[in-house]
Amino acid sequence: MKIEVWSDYVCPFCYIGKRRLEEALEQFHQRDQVEIEFRSFELDPSAPVDTDMSIQELLSKKYRTSLEQAQNMTDSMTQQAAAVGLDFRFDTSIPTNTFDSHRLTKYAETKGKGEKLTELLLHAHFTLSKHIGDKETLVEIAKQAGLDGEESKAVLEGSDFSQDVRSDEEEARQIGVQGVPFFVINRKYAISGAQPKDVFLNSIQKVWEEENESSSLQQLGTDGMACDENGCDIPEK
Repeated sequence: MKIEVWSDYVCPFCYIGKRRLEEALEQFHQRDQVEIEFRSFELDPSAPVDTDMSIQELLSKKYRTSLEQAQNMTDSMTQQAAAVGLDFRFDTSIPTNTFDSHRLTKYAETKGKGEKLTELLLHAHFTLSKHIGDKETLVEIAKQAGLDGEESKAVLEGSDFSQDVRSDEEEARQIGVQGVPFFVINRKYAISGAQPKDVFLNSIQKVWEEENESSSLQQLGTDGMACDENGCDIPEK
């Protein structure tokens, strides 16, 4: 079984959804027969690498709300993250462009380190408040994943793997991905959003037991918390 996950490194629900999927797989008896592949998706391809605005200021501007309401949004997401063992620190997180992070992940995949780097990048952004748009920071994270520092630097200083990222994003458009996280199982079933663990587990078991020949994606989980180009579905406290 193969699960493809379209996600972005500055998408809070992508990290939460990743954890819920992992929790579900821990209870799936055939876990050793499941392959996970992370696919690239940029929530805002036009985002600057560097900005002097905080997450709360960006949310306030995007949703046209007060800074207090934006703070409530991030507090709510922090609580949801804590429920799956994640420590979100929005007050010190650094907004940035994620294109280079995705390119680096494509390189990591060629070395068998894609999944490990994905976790490190999410942790670096949401918990450690690292600048994951900064090339030097990305090289250090790459080395933590077991990648060669000089090779990683060369990738980031050039344009390698740019087309791989764009191909993922084009494929997302073709199959109708409108927000992330978005999970595709065996190219036949789709789950959108950071669904509860039980939704993931039941869906995976259903796919395992009831594979059919349909080539279209069948929605097994809808209306989960997700992020798209317009923002995240953030419940206020």
